[in-house]
Amino acid sequence: MNIGITCYPTYGGSGVVASELGRCLAQRGHTVHFISSSLPNRLMELGERIFFHEVDAMDYPLFEYVPYDLALATKMVEVAQLKQLDLLHVHYAIPHSISGYLAREMMRPRHLPLITTLHGTDITLVGRDHSYLPITQFGIRQSDGVTAISRFLREATLKEFCASCDIRVIPNFIDPERVRRFFSQEIHQRFAPNGEKVLVHLSNFRPVKRVHDVIRVFNLVQKEIPAVLIMIGDGVERSNAQYLVRELGISPKVFFVGMLGMVESYLSICDLMLLPSQTESFGLAALEAMACGVPVVATNVGGLPELVTPETGELFPVGDCEGMAKGALIILTGGKLEQFRAACRERAVKNYSSDNIIPMYEDYYREVIDRGAR
Repeated sequence: MNIGITCYPTYGGSGVVASELGRCLAQRGHTVHFISSSLPNRLMELGERIFFHEVDAMDYPLFEYVPYDLALATKMVEVAQLKQLDLLHVHYAIPHSISGYLAREMMRPRHLPLITTLHGTDITLVGRDHSYLPITQFGIRQSDGVTAISRFLREATLKEFCASCDIRVIPNFIDPERVRRFFSQEIHQRFAPNGEKVLVHLSNFRPVKRVHDVIRVFNLVQKEIPAVLIMIGDGVERSNAQYLVRELGISPKVFFVGMLGMVESYLSICDLMLLPSQTESFGLAALEAMACGVPVVATNVGGLPELVTPETGELFPVGDCEGMAKGALIILTGGKLEQFRAACRERAVKNYSSDNIIPMYEDYYREVIDRGAR
């Protein structure tokens, strides 16, 4: 198949999943065309079957805001016509499903199937805002196919947006050959030269990720055992988190390493992930950690209970920093860390391997294409 993929290129779950999906599809013989404002963060390299088409949006004095959604729709049509795309697959409803809808309408009488994958905050946060609710509903209803990354997100979408919509659950995934634990003594020495326990947080540092709670939980943990914290990612809450670290006097123990293309090299030296989010529709960071043998202490919200089990970590109410710290200490000092590691890897590979999930996308693509050809 000849597939067009649109996603946000920034650091976040939807862009990561879209990039990995495109890479895996190309490995399986499909041709993938990424259509975006810039090269997605996790798309490490292009190749014989992976192409990138940059969207240029006109910056004109009349426009208070650059009309990216219209420029994107135009680029989608251009690529679809030039490369004879079989379908468009857009990730994150706003504005990508609307741009895809416009592109499909401009392509008529040829029908260009449009699939929208919902990732979370496009439904639970942005889409529910009164200024976006009607257009989000419209984009979902007008898509030829809709997928959600968890059962939680599917149910939330049906309840809030489209009770009669057919939404397929296709969960996030990892490539078990690439995302795995390969311990680097050099990296470990850089952060934990004295054998400290290594805790980690990975996100786009938006308010919903509650990075302040990450710092507070770690502060309680490091008072009990020698430990360091690696903060992977970047975003609006980074400066506030760094300020809190200085206020607590733990700067030598907390490392902000920014955005990384290959997170598994850092996850592989870690002993525990902290994910105290306000909401998580799936928890891709937790899955990547588990694939590297890292147990997870997280909040009991959204799709996280579908992913994190008592064998792979612990879940707590939002804001329960003391509970999360106690749970972290039990995992780190209870003598069962290696059991947690093995269970994490086993669950990630057994339930969320790309070998299992990518065929689900391929089958759905064919189903939607065949439906549109009737």
